[in-house]
Amino acid sequence: MQALSVAPPRWAISAYVRLRSLWQRWFLWLILAVLVSALLVTVVWLAGRHEVEQVQAALDRDTIDAVADLRIGLQRNAQSLRATQALGLDRTHWPEAAAALLREHREWLRLEWRDAALRPLAAVNTPYRARLIADDSRGADQSDVALACTAARKLGAPAYSPSHYVPVLGGAGIEVMELCVPMDAGGFLVASYSLRDTLIELVGPALTRGQEVAFTEADGTRLAALGTSRRTGTRVFTSQQLIDLPGNALMLRVDGWRAAPDLFPNVLTALVTAISIALVSVLVLLARDTRRRLRAERDLADALAFRKAMEDSVITGLRARDLQGRITYVNPAFCEMVGFTPEELMAGSGASIEAPYWPTELAHEYQQRQARRLAGGMPPREGFESVFMRKDGTRFPVLIFEAPLINAQRVQTGWMSAFIDISEQRRIEELSRASQERLQASARLATVGEMASLLSHELTQPLAAIASYATGSLNMLGPQASGPQAEVAHAVRRIAEQADRAGQVIRSVHDFVRRRDRTREAVAPQALIDAVLPLVRLQARKLGVNIQVVLEEQLPPAMCDRTLVEQVLLNLARNAMQAMDTPESHERLLRLRVARAVAVGGSGAEDVRRWLEFSVADFGSGISEEVAGRLFTPFFTTRADGMGLGLSLCRTVVEQHGGVLVFEPNQPRGTVFRFTLPSA
Repeated sequence: MQALSVAPPRWAISAYVRLRSLWQRWFLWLILAVLVSALLVTVVWLAGRHEVEQVQAALDRDTIDAVADLRIGLQRNAQSLRATQALGLDRTHWPEAAAALLREHREWLRLEWRDAALRPLAAVNTPYRARLIADDSRGADQSDVALACTAARKLGAPAYSPSHYVPVLGGAGIEVMELCVPMDAGGFLVASYSLRDTLIELVGPALTRGQEVAFTEADGTRLAALGTSRRTGTRVFTSQQLIDLPGNALMLRVDGWRAAPDLFPNVLTALVTAISIALVSVLVLLARDTRRRLRAERDLADALAFRKAMEDSVITGLRARDLQGRITYVNPAFCEMVGFTPEELMAGSGASIEAPYWPTELAHEYQQRQARRLAGGMPPREGFESVFMRKDGTRFPVLIFEAPLINAQRVQTGWMSAFIDISEQRRIEELSRASQERLQASARLATVGEMASLLSHELTQPLAAIASYATGSLNMLGPQASGPQAEVAHAVRRIAEQADRAGQVIRSVHDFVRRRDRTREAVAPQALIDAVLPLVRLQARKLGVNIQVVLEEQLPPAMCDRTLVEQVLLNLARNAMQAMDTPESHERLLRLRVARAVAVGGSGAEDVRRWLEFSVADFGSGISEEVAGRLFTPFFTTRADGMGLGLSLCRTVVEQHGGVLVFEPNQPRGTVFRFTLPSA
């Protein structure tokens, strides 16, 4: 019994509650850790954001300074071109002055002197490059120069043209921008800028280290670029500024790669990152511990659910009590067994309180037994039987097994009991006992059959001798006997008739025991009654019983074995008269009645006409319920000198004829036996 699965003890339930409470605390810690992590991530993000903003702000300042330097340099170059007018312009000296300017300004590719119609008068190329611009391509109809000079004529000031692409040998090329400066004496001075050289000469070298500087159009198309190319894995910071020139608009774009930040953001980022890593490590450890605890809780819940399902599925009742006798657990089988709910069983149960399933007459004995158990008395290992009471008051036997309830610390916390309802076992034992009795009765019947066969064989010869002596006596007296001899002849004739009747009865019993088919004949009901009346009247005179015979008119004959049916009538009549042989029986009347059967087997009128009902009624003390249940059992009798075979044989004879033998109380007192026979 120690191995039976029981409900979780209190320590298991408390452990489960502690695990659940611990899980809830860890859940709160997890929420707090998530909030702190979010705060630290926000701080890290703000620090990085501050660092990014600082880098972007520095790049924007550098871009603004570069644009200012570009504007100043371009204005200074335009003024240098205008200053050449003070020296006087002539075709002889102007090339020398232009060459001197080209040597000072590397960003220029070519200087041209054009008349008012934009026809070239003189031109000088930079000494720092191979000639890129051919003279024959610089006519008055060149669109870029025409645009710049047209704008300069309108403004009366230097103007610039949009950039255009000039191819060079090898398949490459450069972007060129034209500057047109109007002259006071008429005509124009045109300077061709190389955009890339302009970035080299007019943008500070510090800006191009670690960054990429480029001229772009308004739509982002890159025209010329200078600086360090982007390193892989770095972040790009971009700043753009508009260079609004007369006649042209350029964008200066500076792309910077993330350089070394300032000391403050770096230290803060490192500190926050370290704290975040530590916090993430703690969260990982906490998550692992939480998973282990949740797994343990889930395993415990699964084990509890498994044991609960197993306890609910068994048909054995289980009950747990603590050391004070209070019921702490019952399974559904026990509740179904006694008819009480768990709340009713566990409410107020104790050592001094009667359990609701204890029978009232046995409650004191059960209290003493429980007190001995709680005092440490060990129950028998093979169990013991007891009687419980259901909620509806019915009693039923149970087999109880008890064992001490031991917890994980090897300490006894109570008692565990298992209950088996043995009502069905008792019923089966009773059926087995009844079957044994029936087998014994059958054996006795077989013995009786053998004895009847033996007696029929042994009595046949004496009866035949009696009949022979009676016949011989009648022959000696002669047919003309008179006086006393006539009376003797009548008596001898009766002796011969009864000897012949005894022989027929013995042969009928012999055939009945041997289960031989009997020859049935149509016999009038009156003849059956008349055949048994002489013997019935003989016993009735001794007991002071009156006999009443009632027969319906125009009864059909019965199809039966005459001898056996007469024995049934005689046996029932004798039993009825013996039932009235008591001092309290004042009205001793035996009523023999024959009528058509009211209902036998079927429900139609034709079925009613096919049967006859014989009834034998007495006015005795009646039959009790206890006797009625065993009345037709072989060898069961209420008389000291009876064998208990009469009614059993009568029912067998009637059933062999297809009829039914029943009994019921007679009014106002006594019993009526009825049996049916088929009509001829």
